[in-house]
Amino acid sequence: MKSILLIGLGRFGRHMAMKLQELHHEVLAIDKDEQRVNDALPFVTNAQIGDSTNEQFIASLGVRNFDLCVVAIGDDFQSSLETTALLKEQGAPFVLSRAAREVHAKFLLRNGADDVIYPEKQTAEWAAVRYSRSHVFDYVELTPDYSIYETAVPESWVGKTIVDLQVRQKYRINILAINRDDRLEPLPGPTHCFQQDETIFILGSNKDVEKFLRE
Repeated sequence: MKSILLIGLGRFGRHMAMKLQELHHEVLAIDKDEQRVNDALPFVTNAQIGDSTNEQFIASLGVRNFDLCVVAIGDDFQSSLETTALLKEQGAPFVLSRAAREVHAKFLLRNGADDVIYPEKQTAEWAAVRYSRSHVFDYVELTPDYSIYETAVPESWVGKTIVDLQVRQKYRINILAINRDDRLEPLPGPTHCFQQDETIFILGSNKDVEKFLRE
């Protein structure tokens, strides 16, 4: 369980608060809008109304004591930038800031953000990969060059084992898990025999995975 300061309770911040609660983290949520704060109360440990661009207010929060500070402000870049800088000035160990544009991300990183999340871009990229391929069910980018894909078992694989197919040698991909009837089998052994109703989680370079998906 981690202690997290979440600043900004718009749609992104609210969804993040809900997920953090599900993961059993302690969350202090901040927003200058009273209604947003009240709406978030069921999903956080505590919530306060306050202006995160006010140095005295940020100082009163004891940001050094939080494992993670999230600046989820998406509709006011100036406030996001000022809040990010103030958090680092007050000793926040790790600041994750939301960016609405690539240029915003650059300024946030220069002004103290340890990392930046760009939800619109990331969601758009995920959707482009997920829905432009007939047999891709999920997709996680690990680096710009490597990703994990969930995809259907190729028809030519049915009834054959990983050893039979020489998956790593022929396709240069790794089988991370098998999913069948919502039951996940991680790291299947070399004698696993593929079946029609399974999906596979594969890891590889985007270049190699794209080549595999085209075959």
